[in-house]
Amino acid sequence: MRQGFRVIGHAIKAEPGIFTAAVLASAVYGVMTVLAAWALGWATEHAVLPAFKDGGAPSGALATAALLIVGTALFKALGIMGRRILAGIMQFRMQARSRRAATRQYLRLPLSWHHRHPTGQLLSIANSDAEAAWGPLAPLPMAVGVIVMLFAAAVAIVITDPMLAIVGFLIFPAIALLNLVYQRRLAPIATRAQELRASVSEVAHESFDGALVVKTLGREDAEAARFQARADELRDANIAVGRIRGLFDPLLEALPTLGVLAVLLVGSYRLASQDVTSGELIQVSYLFTLLAFPIRALGWVLAELPRSVVGWTRVQEVLDATGSMEYGTAALPADAPARIEARAVTYGYDPEAPVLRGVSFEAAPGRTVALVGPTGSGKSTLTQLLARLIDPDQGVVAVDGVDLREVARGGVPASVSLVPQQTFLFDDSVRGNVTIGADLPDERVWAALRLAQADGFVSALPEGLDTRVGERGATLSGGQRQRLALARALVREPRLLILDDATSSVDPQVEKRILVGLREQASTVIVVAYRMATIALADEVVYLEQGVIADHGAHEQLLVRCAGYRDLVTAYEREEAERAAAELVDEAELAGEFEGEVVA
Repeated sequence: MRQGFRVIGHAIKAEPGIFTAAVLASAVYGVMTVLAAWALGWATEHAVLPAFKDGGAPSGALATAALLIVGTALFKALGIMGRRILAGIMQFRMQARSRRAATRQYLRLPLSWHHRHPTGQLLSIANSDAEAAWGPLAPLPMAVGVIVMLFAAAVAIVITDPMLAIVGFLIFPAIALLNLVYQRRLAPIATRAQELRASVSEVAHESFDGALVVKTLGREDAEAARFQARADELRDANIAVGRIRGLFDPLLEALPTLGVLAVLLVGSYRLASQDVTSGELIQVSYLFTLLAFPIRALGWVLAELPRSVVGWTRVQEVLDATGSMEYGTAALPADAPARIEARAVTYGYDPEAPVLRGVSFEAAPGRTVALVGPTGSGKSTLTQLLARLIDPDQGVVAVDGVDLREVARGGVPASVSLVPQQTFLFDDSVRGNVTIGADLPDERVWAALRLAQADGFVSALPEGLDTRVGERGATLSGGQRQRLALARALVREPRLLILDDATSSVDPQVEKRILVGLREQASTVIVVAYRMATIALADEVVYLEQGVIADHGAHEQLLVRCAGYRDLVTAYEREEAERAAAELVDEAELAGEFEGEVVA
C-alpha cells in the first residue's frame, strides 16, 4: 500500500492542477450529497408530514422543497461530470507519458540490452503495464473528494442525534477490517495476473512474428497449445481475482446497509419516545446510506493499488535500465569517404564469453573491405560496432580518427548506414520505406533505387513509388526487399556503407552490378560476404576466425597463405568438383559393368 500511494504521489506531482480541480469537483458532489440529505429531512418536516396531517402542504414549502432538491441534484451532477472528466484526463495523460518515456528509453538503450529482453514483454510494459500503473487515478479524485462528504455526513449525524451516531458508527470498524482482509487476499493474485499479461503478450508476439516458420513446419497446433496454456493461466488468475471481488464486494455493500437497519431500529424507539423527529430520523438514515459510497470509493482505489504497483515497477525497471549510449560533442566530416579504425576491440554479449577478442584493422577512405569468416566468427557483431549500435567492452572504434563514443548524438547515423542481414520493411509505400519520413526529392529516391538495381521492378509496380509493400514487405520477393533496404541506406549518401550479407537473396549478376556501382560512390564500403565473386570485388579482405583476425590482405594473397580462408571460400567449388568427379567415377563403373555384360 505504501508503494501504491507513492505511485499516486508521482501522478499528483505531475498533474497538480488537474488533480486539484478534480478533487474540488468531487468535494462539491460530496457537500451537495450531504445537503441533499438535509433537504430531504426539511421537505419531510415542512411539506410531507403537513400534507398527511392537514390534507395539504403550503405552496411556499412545496416550492422551497422542490428548489432545494433540484438545486442540490444539479450541483451534484456538475460535480460528478467535473470529477469524471478531469480524472480521465489525468489518467490518460499519465498513461501517455509513461508510454512515451518507455518507448524513448527503448530507443536509447543499446542492442545489447534488447538482446536480453523479449519483444513481447517490452510491448506489454509499454501497453498494459503503463495502463495498470495509473489505474487508481480514475477513482482517486472521487475517493479524496468524498472524504469531505464522509466527514460532513459524520458531523451532521452527530449534531442531529449522538445516540444514533454511536449506533451507526459501530459498523465502521467492521468495514475497515473487511477492507484490510480484502486487500491482503487480492494483492498477490492481482500481481500474478498482471505478470501473466506480459507472458501472454510475449508468446503471442513470438508466434505471430514467426508465422512463416510455424506454418512451414506445420506447428500451428503446437503453437496454439503453447499460447492456450499461458492464456489459461491468465484466465484462471483473472477468475481468482473475480472470485475474491465477488465474495467481498457484496459484504462491503451489505455492512453499511446493516448499519442503516440498526439506525432505523434504534431510531424507531427514539421516535416513539420523541427524542428525535421524523425528519431527523429520515435525515440520519439517508446519511448512513450515503456513507457506504465514500467507503466503497476508497475501496476502489485500494483494489487498484496491487496492479498499479506491479505496472509501475515494470515500467520503472525499463526507465532505470543502465547501458544507454553516452554521447560526446565531436562532429564527423560531412563529405568524403570515411577512414575506419578498430583498435584492440573486444566485445561479448556475455562478458564471460567474448565474441570478438582484440580485433584491430584499418580501412582507407573509399576502399571496399570484405569481412569473411565461418559462421559465428563475429562478422555481424563487428558491423554493429562499426555502426555504433553497440559499444566495445574494450578497445576503440574510430571514424576519421574520432572515437565513436565521443561523437554527438545523431552524428554516426548521419555518416554511417548499415544494411543488416534481416531486411525489415514497413507497411508503407516504396517511397516511405526508402525515405523513412525524410523530405527527399523523388529524383534522389530514384537515383538510390537505380544504384541498388531496384528501379526496374519499382517502375513496374502498379503505383510506382506510391505502391504499398505490405507488412514487412510481404508483397515483394526477398531480393526485392533487400534492394529496397539498400536503397534506403544509399539515399542518405553515407560516408561509410556497411552491408551485412545484404545481397544474399539477389542473384550474382545483380549483386555484381550493385557492388560495381558502389565502388563509384564517394563512400567506404564494408561488406560481409560469402560468395567468391563478391569477395573478389573487394579491395581487401579481413578474415575472422573464432573472434580474432586470422589474416588481412588482398583476396589473392589470402588464397595463397591462409589455409582456413582458402578452405572456406573455395568450399563450394571443391564440393562441385568432388561431386563431378564422383559422377564421372559412377559413369565409368557403369560403363565397365555394361561392357563386361556384353562380352559375357
